[in-house]
Amino acid sequence: MKFNYLYLPLLLLVLGCNESKNSKTFTLNNKTQKSDSEFFVEFEPLSKKYVDQKKNDIEYYYTKLIGTPDFYGQFLVAKNGKVLFEDYKGYAYYEKKEENRKDKPLHIASVSKVLTAAVVLRLVDEGKIGLDDKVSKYLPNFYFDDITVRMLLNHRSGLRHYGYFIETDVKWDRSKRITNQDILDLINSGKIHLESKPDTRFAYCNTNYALLALIIEKVTKLRYHEAMDKLLFKPLGMKNTFVFDYEKHHDTVSQTYKASKLRLAFDHLDLVYGDKNIYSTARDLLKFDLATYSDKFFSPKLRKEIYKGYSYEAKGEKNYGLGIRLREWKEAPTLTYHNGWWHGNTSSYITMKNDKLTIICLSNKMTHKTYQTKKFLALFNPKYPIKLDNTEVSNGANE
Repeated sequence: MKFNYLYLPLLLLVLGCNESKNSKTFTLNNKTQKSDSEFFVEFEPLSKKYVDQKKNDIEYYYTKLIGTPDFYGQFLVAKNGKVLFEDYKGYAYYEKKEENRKDKPLHIASVSKVLTAAVVLRLVDEGKIGLDDKVSKYLPNFYFDDITVRMLLNHRSGLRHYGYFIETDVKWDRSKRITNQDILDLINSGKIHLESKPDTRFAYCNTNYALLALIIEKVTKLRYHEAMDKLLFKPLGMKNTFVFDYEKHHDTVSQTYKASKLRLAFDHLDLVYGDKNIYSTARDLLKFDLATYSDKFFSPKLRKEIYKGYSYEAKGEKNYGLGIRLREWKEAPTLTYHNGWWHGNTSSYITMKNDKLTIICLSNKMTHKTYQTKKFLALFNPKYPIKLDNTEVSNGANE
């Protein structure tokens, strides 16, 4: 399977495009859409009765758990590729009175890791990257020779979070914004020690994905921003998704707020990409999610590597695959998801392959309500050990 670096068909074509003899149709947002995409997957249609009932149920619990008047953000639930419910609230840019809407990108925080991983994994399917290749193959003179690409993806590298080591080990000047290359240079200086021996334990670490972004650049010979756009966003029709560029975007993007509506400033960590700094919408993330069901997007062999756990040093249901979090329940299908938290932005992306279910919540005003999304699983499969009537608020740590 080869990337077409010049052009890939769009995943979703707007109604009214010329239909080729091979095009197929599907329902999105109550409209019939046409797709010529090589990533198109046809799902079983849902009955009107089922859709109406689920919409009512979702709306009731959404209003109760998330969509209160103080919520700023986007919420979407889809099954079998069909949107059952979506809502957009609050302000993307309060000072300009710019409201949140379906086509307004929000910072998706660590859900960005899912998209970074997707491009790396597509390049693995291409044969351009090996999962068990050493990082030093792509980033010459990398200081820790035992670390592999797979260890970056599943957070088993033993590397420390750059946000911590620049404070404790090198006393970074906060008036200077740090870059991915700065992070690599600091690691290669030998001044930064490992948190643990590579591949001995799981430790969620943004440094891993900052390095994966550099590997994407080395392999594609494109800036990460361009590579993500060319290899993922454009092919999937993610028209409202982009990588943040401070000089270009800082006063035009959606802003981020404390719960009190106080706007938060950008800081010295806001140039680092790969681990964060992608802006997207709930609808665009749904387009991405639908593509992941296609064997042309991820090969069946690679998909098995992505959605399995790698860390069993400690007992428990929590685990991590390749760019995706897991809750490995004994009596129910594994929960596959990713959360995010950066400044006042919180995000949650749930993709349940067995039930063909997608739940997305994005917020640009600080709230833990975003992490309530997993509760909506109870509306679709009674096997999930989830209760809707008891609110469970996460503290957001390591999301």
